[in-house]
Order: sequence, then structure tokens, then C-alpha cells
Amino acid sequence: MIEYFEQLTQEEQEDLTDVIRLLYRQTFLLERKFDKRAGRLQYQREYRICEKHIDFLKMYFQIAGITLCENVHLGLIYIQDEMIWGEKLPRLATIYILLLKLIYDEQMASVSSSSQIVTTLGALNGKAGDFRVLRSIPSPTEMKRTIAMLKKYQLIEPLDLLEELNESTRLLIYPCIHAVLQGDAVREVLESFGNSREEEEETLGDIG
Repeated sequence: MIEYFEQLTQEEQEDLTDVIRLLYRQTFLLERKFDKRAGRLQYQREYRICEKHIDFLKMYFQIAGITLCENVHLGLIYIQDEMIWGEKLPRLATIYILLLKLIYDEQMASVSSSSQIVTTLGALNGKAGDFRVLRSIPSPTEMKRTIAMLKKYQLIEPLDLLEELNESTRLLIYPCIHAVLQGDAVREVLESFGNSREEEEETLGDIG
């Protein structure tokens, strides 16, 4: 493995090191990301580098007990371990991730020819209402903070300005969401969220 690395040019070694650091930092690499200036998805250089050296990288991460996964169909490369997130996610972020996964799966099932799935903040909060996982609509500040966090992890890309956040704000759901949970498991987790909230409300009602 060391021999493979040493045979690369200095530029290739630096590129590979940058990709490894990037995967540790953000978990996912997308083949294409949305470019607001161009108004379309653009191919990512880091993904091509990772794809070129995929066998080496799989062995490299395996030493640390980490699995490097590749989904060619979705244009997605990611590392998988017991703790995929580098920080503890707030409740709203967790709920939004589960709902986004559900929306992604539903739209992919009806439009299987495209991995570009777009939803709105209103539809996301509407799903939250369907599963009764939120007591009320989150504050604009909390929603902005959560959307920014999910963008950081490359799960979504806001297509409209966050400063003008409203129910019509469009969210492009990246294929990274595919690596969260299977559809049935997502529904079970969401239902458990809803049940725990109802139990909490009943307890508070009894106290009152």
C-alpha cells in the first residue's frame, strides 16, 4: 500500500491526502454538486480523484476499521463507521434527516430515472406534522441553523437564499441521504419520535 502511494507524483500524493482529509471531515463525496452560479449540477474534482484511487483508499480506511462505500449509480462515495457523524445532532436536525430520507425514497420510487430530488421547507414541515414529531413549526432561526448544518454534511443544498427562508424555500436532496437508513426503518424511528412526544404531552397534562 505504501509502495502504491510512493509511486504517485507529488501532485497526486497531495490530491490523495486532501481527499482523505475531506472524507474524514465531511463523510461524503458527491460526483456532482449544485453550482448556484451555473444553475446546475457540476462534476466534482475530489470525487474523480477518489474514484481513481478507490482500491487504495478502501485498504487505507480498512486499517482504521472504516468501510469506504461506493454507489456508482447515485454518484456517491462515503465512509461508514459506528459513528458516522462528527458531532451530536440536535433533535430537529435528526428529524429533518429522517424526513428528507423519506421524501427522497418516495420521489425516487416515482421518478426512478433521476437522482435529483427537490422538495420544499413547507413539504418537510408538513411531513413532520403527519408523523406528529414536532410540537409546532420551528423558529426561523432554528430552521436556518438546521438547514445550514445539513448543507455542511452535503445532505441538502438550499436553492434559495436562507435569509429569505419560508415555506416555499426549495431544498435539493443529495444522494448522501441514501446512506442514512432504509425506508421502513426511517418510518419506525419517526413513529417512535411521535409516540414519545405524545407520551410527554400526556405526562405534562397529568401534572397540570
